[in-house]
Amino acid sequence: MNAATLAGAGAIALWAFLGLLARAAGSLPPLQLTAMCFAVAALLGLLVLGLRGRLGDLRQPALAWAHGVGGLFGFHALYFTALAFAPAAEANLLNYTWPLLIVLLSAWLLKLRLTPRHLVGAALGAAGCALLLGGGARLTAGALPGYLAAAASALTWAFYSVLSRRLAAVPTGALAGFCAGSAVLAALSHFATEPSVRPDPLAWAAVLAMGLGPVGGAFFLWDIGMKRGDPRLLGTLAYATPVASTLLLCSGGFAPFSTTLLVSAVLVAAGGLVAARA
Repeated sequence: MNAATLAGAGAIALWAFLGLLARAAGSLPPLQLTAMCFAVAALLGLLVLGLRGRLGDLRQPALAWAHGVGGLFGFHALYFTALAFAPAAEANLLNYTWPLLIVLLSAWLLKLRLTPRHLVGAALGAAGCALLLGGGARLTAGALPGYLAAAASALTWAFYSVLSRRLAAVPTGALAGFCAGSAVLAALSHFATEPSVRPDPLAWAAVLAMGLGPVGGAFFLWDIGMKRGDPRLLGTLAYATPVASTLLLCSGGFAPFSTTLLVSAVLVAAGGLVAARA
């Protein structure tokens, strides 16, 4: 595994905490939460760019801005909406179909060859997610908008990730600007459609943690991984995220624990191991 792929794996580890932190900030409306998290990420990124004298990285063509802001804002707005309108564990797992989509889209859009090991690894990971989703999942009709938002968020992130490879010339530092643009877009959408809620101390802590980690630093690591690493391997390794994320939701009391999680974890780990040997 090269350094770039390892950086992408670091993003996967950080994303395991996204569901738990989002539920901890559950008092905030989805778009308000999105705007606040991206504001933290943007301030951090712009500070680093300024200290490194790299603010020129923000000068990018319109296509790069559309890809960056559209992918970041679209995914998180849909994901937080899913968690707000559907049961946490089920919405979380539907969202995490994006690893399988990345593996498949890498072959279709990037013309990367999928070896039998990649396909077996993806199948094992998908089986683990399917088992977890089917093991007592509460797929109720009343939560349909949340489920649809979760599926849409998965599709959005998969296309964003794979198409990043087509924009390899865009420096990773430009993500600071994309985070700022996403914060502005989310704030405008929030004020137009949602009531504002004053965050309590727990919500503030969750927002700061998300802005520094899964909705901040993880983007920069993932950008490096998708542009210079192996997207097929990262897509398969990402199957670990839904299991780890669901376990963290259980540990935080936001979802019930089940032995099905353990079996799912074994399948997902096996899938990642097989794909890593490809």
